[in-house]
Amino acid sequence: MPLGYGGGIRTLEDIKTILGLGIEKVIINSYAVENPAFIRQAADFAGSSSVVVSMDVKKNRWGKYEVLTHSGRKATGLDPVKFAVEMANIGAGELFLNSIDRDGTMQGYDLALITRVASAVNSPVVACGGARTVQDLEAAVKQGGASAAGAGSMFVFQGPHRAVLISYPTSQELKTAFGE
Repeated sequence: MPLGYGGGIRTLEDIKTILGLGIEKVIINSYAVENPAFIRQAADFAGSSSVVVSMDVKKNRWGKYEVLTHSGRKATGLDPVKFAVEMANIGAGELFLNSIDRDGTMQGYDLALITRVASAVNSPVVACGGARTVQDLEAAVKQGGASAAGAGSMFVFQGPHRAVLISYPTSQELKTAFGE
């Protein structure tokens, strides 16, 4: 499984250092918005397959999806579909799509958002934000068109008191959900 690193990547020297440690993917979020040309430079330097653009998306007060940066604190005015297409076209080999509205809620993924982004690009899209069950993972891939689905809370918070107990789906549950 490829290991990725993100946070504070702003130079090709940063990328060289990270890849030199044996990490296979660099994940770029805020700086992709601030300096989109850097994504092309990063892809030319490290190869598209090593460049992941992470998008934090939230609905604004009018119900319109918007890309946010700086851990969801800074609105950009960017439409996530247009931004995803731009990033894929200039070299992002993968897009990590996080729904801020659903993150940590365990209410299922925002399938409408995933579908809009995944259907607009040829790059793999990893959906994140909202998983509670294996069926949520399945829906992100089969209904939303994501190439993969990330989850956190569903593995950690268990039972009626949401106690911290790390638990993973069985192999059979995954095989059933994904038809293997």
